Amino acid sequence: MNYQLYLKQLLEATIKNNASDLHISEGRPPVMRINRKLSFLIKEKPFCAEEAQGVAFALMTEEQKERLVKNKEIDFSYNFEGRARFRVNIFYQTGTVSVALRLIPERIRSLEELNLPAKLHQFCEYTQGFVLIAGPSSHGKSTTLAAMVDQINHTRACHIITIEDPIEYVFKDDKSMINQRELHMDTLSFSKALTSTFREDPDVIMVGEMRDPETMATAITAAETGHLVLATLHTNSAAQTINRIVDNFRGDQQSQVRAQLASSLAGIISQRLIPATDGGMVPACEIMFNTPAIASLIRDNKIYEIPLVIETSSEAGMVSLNRSLSDLVRKGVVNIENAVKFSNNPRELRKLI
Repeated sequence: MNYQLYLKQLLEATIKNNASDLHISEGRPPVMRINRKLSFLIKEKPFCAEEAQGVAFALMTEEQKERLVKNKEIDFSYNFEGRARFRVNIFYQTGTVSVALRLIPERIRSLEELNLPAKLHQFCEYTQGFVLIAGPSSHGKSTTLAAMVDQINHTRACHIITIEDPIEYVFKDDKSMINQRELHMDTLSFSKALTSTFREDPDVIMVGEMRDPETMATAITAAETGHLVLATLHTNSAAQTINRIVDNFRGDQQSQVRAQLASSLAGIISQRLIPATDGGMVPACEIMFNTPAIASLIRDNKIYEIPLVIETSSEAGMVSLNRSLSDLVRKGVVNIENAVKFSNNPRELRKLI
């Protein structure tokens, strides 16, 4: 098998089918994820272990192959002939090599093109504060983050620094100057790169993912010291996002972290991608702004009361997830069954609908 040629054919098919992901592993044919559903390419023969490894190695440099063998897994981005980019994870399973590729659209879509609420523009206008995009894995957090950064890029003269693992969307300078740093290639860790930004004169800092207390603490400090910090977190709601951050710290540090969040947090967007009635996907968003009422609840460790404040603060621009889902159902964009499936409180959602 010519691995380079077969890899090219698979990547072209992924783009042609508008698939979000491509999977390669021993014992099965190539698998694509299209509109969140797995599709096995049954016309292709299953990979043997040698073929799966051959295609995987066709994606990598020698240095990356060495890292894979040493660490048993590796993340990186792959530029396919200047036509598309893929986020790649290669890993071992049952002793053989498997590959998961996520297609990254070449063009960064705007908030409007992504059908995201207009209120998200408000976060892009802030010059200081901590903005978090939350949600389950594969529900569009990175895409929303890129759209917000690009919105700033097109409207303000800022120095934007991104810290990613790996770099997904590639930004082109417009009104802003953008420097993108990739883990392992440009920096050794998120926390070191974040600490380094204090000497790099940034206005806006984008953190691809907050994985440890040190990164979280540095991000909060950056927001406190006059920067706009945008980051993602794998959580299911605004309240859970705050709890996740606080719980990452020792008990004797948590009171201080809550006080810092109360003063530095700008807001949280928690989103889901819901199957639409037209066959595509549409986002549903919980939106929380850090009003004095929210800040007081964070400071007093009454985070469990935040959902009620979000539900009753529409005049402040806040939207609960159920309110977002019920609006999509009323507009006929999603059906009730799918809305209920993605709700944190299905019983309340049915009442709203």
